[in-house]
Amino acid sequence: MVDWGDVWAIYRESIPVLAVSLAGGIFAGGVLGSEAMRANFREYPGLLLLLPAFLATRGNVYGALGARVSSGLHQGLLEPRFDDDRRLVATVVASFVNGIGISVIVGVLAWAVLAVLPGRQPAPLAELVGITFLAGLLTSVVLIVGVLALVFAAFKRGLDPDNLVGPIVTTLGDVFGVVFLYAAVAVVGLVL
Repeated sequence: MVDWGDVWAIYRESIPVLAVSLAGGIFAGGVLGSEAMRANFREYPGLLLLLPAFLATRGNVYGALGARVSSGLHQGLLEPRFDDDRRLVATVVASFVNGIGISVIVGVLAWAVLAVLPGRQPAPLAELVGITFLAGLLTSVVLIVGVLALVFAAFKRGLDPDNLVGPIVTTLGDVFGVVFLYAAVAVVGLVL
């Protein structure tokens, strides 16, 4: 039997976050559609190819972080605060390493795919990996702090973080992933 009170509570908690997620997605799309970003795609062949995988892995890695922290809060294993709890530190470090590692792998794979396709010339490997490494590093920091802050705040207010983690991670990952890819292209362009 469906408890419509529970359904309504989940709906009430989710709608505001989904609205923010929608606005974030539109913003990220605006950055991607800008002339400056299109110029970056032309200058760094492979950047457009790696974009979906880069953004998707933000959700995968940091969605797992949010789910683990949320479960720890529900089970009473974690307190909703930033501290040096070994479980929280291990979860954060694992997410950080996974986020940066998968970013580098995405850069290498995008380069390799274009290198083996006939008639396609990828940007130099060092440039693509530099872009994904720097963007991965920056998004890791923002997503870790952002996800933890929002999950802790929701839990303290009596909201279920499980209803919020998916949209939060997706929005933060898309917005900051696109912005930091753009910034990483600028930095790599200056350095290499």
